[in-house]
Amino acid sequence: MAPWTPRSASVATKNGMGSILQNHEPAILASWVALQLAVTGRHDLLDETDLRAQSQKFISLFGLAAQESYDEDLQGERWDDVRALLAGISKSRAVAGFTSSETATFVFSLKKPLFEALRKTYAADAQRLNEELWLATSVLDKLGLVTVESFQKGREEVITRQQQELLDLSTPVIKLWDGIVAMPLIGTLDSERTQVVMESLLESIVANEASVAIIDITGVPTVDTLVAQHLLKAVAAARLMGTECVISGIRPQIAQTIVHLGVDLGGVTTKSTLADALKIALRKCDLMIAKRPAVTGA
Repeated sequence: MAPWTPRSASVATKNGMGSILQNHEPAILASWVALQLAVTGRHDLLDETDLRAQSQKFISLFGLAAQESYDEDLQGERWDDVRALLAGISKSRAVAGFTSSETATFVFSLKKPLFEALRKTYAADAQRLNEELWLATSVLDKLGLVTVESFQKGREEVITRQQQELLDLSTPVIKLWDGIVAMPLIGTLDSERTQVVMESLLESIVANEASVAIIDITGVPTVDTLVAQHLLKAVAAARLMGTECVISGIRPQIAQTIVHLGVDLGGVTTKSTLADALKIALRKCDLMIAKRPAVTGA
């Protein structure tokens, strides 16, 4: 007796799965939604109404695609619609805080109710049942991989956006006075962040018509040759815009490190505190802060 093998796409019927999804949709949908809620347990992130709407939309598109072309290749415009829906759901769940396994459950949990519908439909035809179960397993596995890949892309986009937001938050430019801006730096400086620093600094110089810019490194834990080079790049870029820079926050240990490394700051004015740097900046702008004379009684 020849071993059993799954039917090829040319032999598989297109309308079989489509008809099953259409005829058994209420039972499949109810069982599928219940399974998803039970397996994930994320009632805080998963609204049952939205989940039911997503599941119903998927079953509808799945049924239309199966009627057009039902094989392991998943080729055709209808299957593109199915993949697009899964990609959108997976990315939205990545943003919401689901795990990859919880997201993949959206597809994989459909197997149980769908297999039950197949068994009821082909209960009298064991060979056909085996063929349909095999094909359904292959199709759902491939669709499950789509959710995982889309989830990973969504997570990468979230991480990239968060990194950019952190960079933006860690490089604020503050207007201290007319013509004077300050950029307090916190954390380490690398090539990528230096680029953000220069862009933010130059944009602020243009926006505020600043003639003096203070770069405060009080929050920078260590200064090595590479960090000093990054600072000099920012200073050079500002100078090209006609703005003079003052570096503040030069603590004793940082001063010693710079001396030991033999780093030449290129004639850049440095101060130990931001207050001292502001005094220098005011003088460079021909400004001064004076105490108001005491008001004596009449």
